[in-house]
Amino acid sequence: MATTYDRPTARRIPVQIPEAHTRRPVDYVWAIARIALGWTFLWAFLDKTFGLGFATTAEKAWLAGGSPTTGFLKGTEENALGGFFTALAGHAWVDWLFMLGLLGIGLALMLGIGTRVAAVAGGLMMVMMWAAALPLTTNPFMDEHLVYTVVLAGLAMANAGETLGLGKTAIVQRYPILK
Repeated sequence: MATTYDRPTARRIPVQIPEAHTRRPVDYVWAIARIALGWTFLWAFLDKTFGLGFATTAEKAWLAGGSPTTGFLKGTEENALGGFFTALAGHAWVDWLFMLGLLGIGLALMLGIGTRVAAVAGGLMMVMMWAAALPLTTNPFMDEHLVYTVVLAGLAMANAGETLGLGKTAIVQRYPILK
């Protein structure tokens, strides 16, 4: 921090002036990763809500009375933790929590606000989806859910919402929970 003096009166008052943060190429890489992952969550919400025909058909859309959790969770029946996750499938409260999670995480990451909260919530969601799929069929341990969890942690630690996002706005600076 550089120090300068304000001269409204004859008395000198020290004023701290923050040094300008220069954006590095890695800041933009993290910002693009944040936006891409945000779109992944937001797209899952949109497709499951409206049945856009990609992963969810129109007749299985949430708005058409379908359950966004039934397909995935019912498919875990034979897995190690299948009994627990299968029992959650199709409950309205599970559907609402899942869909609100997808929407909230997606919007937070896309906008660059609440990135840390979104990283924790998204990481928890990804680890639960990983656990539901155990044992893995293509790799004994690692899959995309754990990779997404690591990327979410990196986004939070890199303050990725400050580049190409709303993370440097006055309200975010005033309320650090929104970082």
